[in-house]
Amino acid sequence: MIEAVVFDLDGVLLDSEQVWDEVREELARERGRRWHAGAQAEMMGMSSPEWSRYMHDVIGLEESPEEINDEVVRRMLDRYSTRLPLIDGAVDAVRRLATTFQLGVASSSNRPLIDEALRAAGLEGLFAATVSSEEVARGKPAPDVYLEAARRLGVPPEDAVAIEDSANGIRSAHAAGMPVVAVPNRHYPPDPDALALAAARLESPADLTPELVAGLR
Repeated sequence: MIEAVVFDLDGVLLDSEQVWDEVREELARERGRRWHAGAQAEMMGMSSPEWSRYMHDVIGLEESPEEINDEVVRRMLDRYSTRLPLIDGAVDAVRRLATTFQLGVASSSNRPLIDEALRAAGLEGLFAATVSSEEVARGKPAPDVYLEAARRLGVPPEDAVAIEDSANGIRSAHAAGMPVVAVPNRHYPPDPDALALAAARLESPADLTPELVAGLR
């Protein structure tokens, strides 16, 4: 029986993948470094230690990965304070599912960004557990962040449904043993091989219902 639903944040609740892209590209160009078109796709799902190391090693920023991480998070928080990029229907979907299931978040975002986004959206009280991939050993597509979310929720992974938008996210949740509902990111659509791992596919989080989720077990 499905007992819990675990949401990704970026691309599922927030239309923020392109915001990450803009902020990191802006920082790289300010530092006189060359950005390349595939950088954002390559960093999707990485934990903050992983993507900040990528920015240092591949993009060539001279600051330490820790300094890069802190600056990017500061700029993201500034963006969120101006406008939180909520996806249409996402807040209602969370509230709808919270009437039936325990809810969690398993996100590649940093802890301060998760907390601020849920607070600003008025949703923080609806989630029993939130996990940032910076709190586990490996980022997506490894299953670590979803396994930790299930552990904190106190449910077996197979009794929790994941809501994901990206290829690495779908692979992460699937590797953890969770049925996955894919809501493909329109800016960075997942590849067909990843989509094939999903138990269901929706066009929008607005289409999420307790009945659909319960039927995935």
